[in-house]
Order: sequence, then structure tokens, then C-alpha cells
Amino acid sequence: MIIKDNYGVLSEAGYSSATALSTAANYIMNAPEPFTHTYRTYVRLRENGSLTLKFWHSNSVDSTWDIGQEANGSEPGGEWSIEAAYIADGGLVPDGTVAPDSQVPVTFTGAYSKVVAPGECFWSDEASLDLPEGHYLAFTWTIRTAAPGKSFPFNVEGILVSAYDADGNLAGQSSADTFTESDKLLVMPSYIGYKKQVAKKLVFLGDSITQGVRTEKDAYSYWAARIAEGLGTDYGLWNIGSGWGRAYDVAADGAWLNKAKQGDEVLIVLGVNDLDIGKRSAEELLGDLTAIIGKIKEANNHADIILSTVPPFNFEEEREVSWRKVNETIRTNPPAGVNRVFDIAAVLSVPAPADHRIRPEYMSNEFDPHPNGHAGKAVAEAFLAWYGKNR
Repeated sequence: MIIKDNYGVLSEAGYSSATALSTAANYIMNAPEPFTHTYRTYVRLRENGSLTLKFWHSNSVDSTWDIGQEANGSEPGGEWSIEAAYIADGGLVPDGTVAPDSQVPVTFTGAYSKVVAPGECFWSDEASLDLPEGHYLAFTWTIRTAAPGKSFPFNVEGILVSAYDADGNLAGQSSADTFTESDKLLVMPSYIGYKKQVAKKLVFLGDSITQGVRTEKDAYSYWAARIAEGLGTDYGLWNIGSGWGRAYDVAADGAWLNKAKQGDEVLIVLGVNDLDIGKRSAEELLGDLTAIIGKIKEANNHADIILSTVPPFNFEEEREVSWRKVNETIRTNPPAGVNRVFDIAAVLSVPAPADHRIRPEYMSNEFDPHPNGHAGKAVAEAFLAWYGKNR
């Protein structure tokens, strides 16, 4: 498999994903005037201690938000610049501060700042940090937009980690002065890597259900994070779940699919938004899934593909019929190139004949069928037992 320089994470073979948090982008900043703003995010890493970290970023939107009025899958970001970036010891409590004298600059080919071109993919230089056990990594960067209008992609879903933002160039500031808590505003590099040799690199490709939306902030209780914990750090796991994401976004073979192509093994959990807001038929969804699998295999014919059934989302009428048809096909006659099928629907669904509905105790609230942390535990336990038998 050949990846263009700076285009994919495989160009750094000695690195593995440092967190189960997804930083996929499903929105794009669109402001009436140029601005300079600082973003600080607290991330639980898979390992602490003496770390060598490196960041990769794709200046493109991954998945379409809503019906595409604001952001579309594979839409390139505009021109903007990184004025300064730092990693630091975020302490035991993500309160907007960082430990004094712990900030380490993140550089880009030796420079402390970088102009980012539309659609550009790039790596940072290595940065080393000693992070005590149980402490959060704090990543802070100041971004300056070049012009009014669209600039940098980010994730606008219900935020799963503590984050803060402030006007101006405050990346080097250790206190929380003038920072306010962020809401639906996750502005992070696309990939947080740490120097680590692993037995296998897994990529989890999905929508908000894979991302973990609606689970408790900073709890990492969604199933992708629990699976990462269960597999242990000999396995790398890059979560690229993206809220509102759909299979046809990935099948377009843009920024999001490029990320999926990086895995030794790719778990695909897509279809809810295709059948819902995307209004795709069963045949169209299966066609998109087939295209995705074919393009991953074309890029890396050694990649193993795990295709999941579509999670239950309380669909009714025509959508329920399509959901049942897609899942029956995945279970009995999956697309060419699928190595294994994981039946997430069987874990989350109520017993037949109402198995198109998610178990009430797994809903994030009485009206929202997004799986909660209890569902995350159930899915992770089922997946780890299944994966161990089929490894």
C-alpha cells in the first residue's frame, strides 16, 4: 500500500492512535469576519508516562452535517493558520488549566506556526511529554482565520470531553483566565499518535453511535472506548465515528475513506443515517457499503473488513422494512470482501418481533435511541467475546 507523503497516518509506521476519542470533522467554521481564537481540549490517553506524540491533520470535512446546508462530506477547509500549539499535563481535573511549566510546543517542520492550505493533510513534528498516571493530556492551539467565510473543519456534536476556548492567542497560557467551557465545539487534530509498536491497527468507521454521542462527558463509556480498553494497548484503535455520518459520504472516496484505508482491520458500523435522513433504499445502502469495502481492499488488500449490522434506531414503516432487509443481507450474504460480520443489532435490540427497536434501558433518554453507556458496556463485552473467538 502506498500513501502519499503526509496524506495518511501509515506514513508514520511506528505510531499508534493514542486515544479512543473520535476527532472526525462533521462541520466547518463559517464566520462573517476573520478571527483569532484559542481551543484547549482534555483527552484521556490509552497510556501515560513518558510519551512521544505526533499529530496528523486533514483540513477537510469528513461527513455531511444534517442535509448539507452547512457542511458536506469531503468538503475542503479554507485557508487558516496555526499561530501556536502546545501539549501539556492537564492534571486530574479538566478545569481549563494546565500544570505550570508543563507546556511543550508542537512544531511543524521546525516552525512554531503553520499556514494550512485548503484540503491539506500534514504532520506535526515529534513532541515529548511526561504525563503522570491518571492525568489528562491537554492540547491547546490558537487558530487564525485568513478571511471571512468558511475556514477550519471541526466536530459539532454533543461534546464527549471537556474543552475550553477563548478569544485571542492564548495557547501558551497555563491558567483558565478568559477561557469558557466549549459546547458542541471540538476543534482538534484528526489523529493523535504516540510512538508505539502494536500488533494490529484497528479503525472503527461509523456515525454518532460509533463516536459515542450522548454518553457521559469524560467517561469514555461508549463501546469503541470500552473495546479499546478491553483489547489492551498491544492493539491500536483509531475511532473515526462521525455524527450524522452516512455510508454514501464514505463511498465518495474522500477524506473520511482515506482515514479508513489506514487500518489493518476496519470495523464498519454505518446505515442509520442513510436510512433515516439520507432516505436511501436498502439496495442503495448495500451498494454504498460494497463500494466502501472494495475501495479499502483496493488500497490495502491485506486489510480485514468487519461489517456490522445496522444498529436498531426505532425505525417504522418503510425504514423498518429497509433496515430489516439490509441486516438480513449482511447476516446471510454480506458484500464481497467482508471477512467477518459482527451483529451489533442482536446486542442492542429488544426480542423479535419488535427487534427493530433498541432496548429502552440502552436509550440515552426516553426519546433518543442513541445508545448510552450501559449499551456501550454490553456491546463491548459482546464484541470482545466474539473477537477473541474469531481473532
